[in-house]
Amino acid sequence: MSDEKEPLAPANDAEAEPEADVAPLTPEERVAALETELAEAQDRLLRALAETENTRRRAQRERADAEKYGFSRFATDLLSVADNLRRALDSLPEAEAKDDRTRSLLAGVAATERELLAAFERHGMRRIDPMGEKFDHNFHQAVFEAENTGRPAGTIVEVLQPGYVLHDRLLRPAMVGVAKGGAPAPEAEGTDDGA
Repeated sequence: MSDEKEPLAPANDAEAEPEADVAPLTPEERVAALETELAEAQDRLLRALAETENTRRRAQRERADAEKYGFSRFATDLLSVADNLRRALDSLPEAEAKDDRTRSLLAGVAATERELLAAFERHGMRRIDPMGEKFDHNFHQAVFEAENTGRPAGTIVEVLQPGYVLHDRLLRPAMVGVAKGGAPAPEAEGTDDGA
């Protein structure tokens, strides 16, 4: 036995010295590899910039929607106030008011309703009162069908509750009664071309 120790072999291949068969890259190969790496980095950068721009646009759109429609929940809550003001006015027509106090009260309620509706208009809300119009399921909710109205089928014959639209979004559909049948629809008349 000798006191000389043998050098230990590396524990794994990663610690081993590089093999002699791997030749260093030529300058042309190195340039090509760097150009490929640069192209990949530019592609990642362009994708990151595009994603950033998309995020910015989405945030702008969401901000605009929040400004435009942000108070829709509050506005929906105010619709019952508008409805109650209208009910108060409809409960006693002005012609039936006997004394000055009642007429003054009705005038005050009417002024309050006008001011509330004007505030709605200033903020992009508009009332849907579709009496006599053709039923549109996008803006109206049919509560009943009325027979023998003398109106074309699908015509709104009674508005039970007006609807409201905020800019282009429906807040509440108008609750309506629709004619079931009767006179033919105006579009159906005179469509015979004599053929």
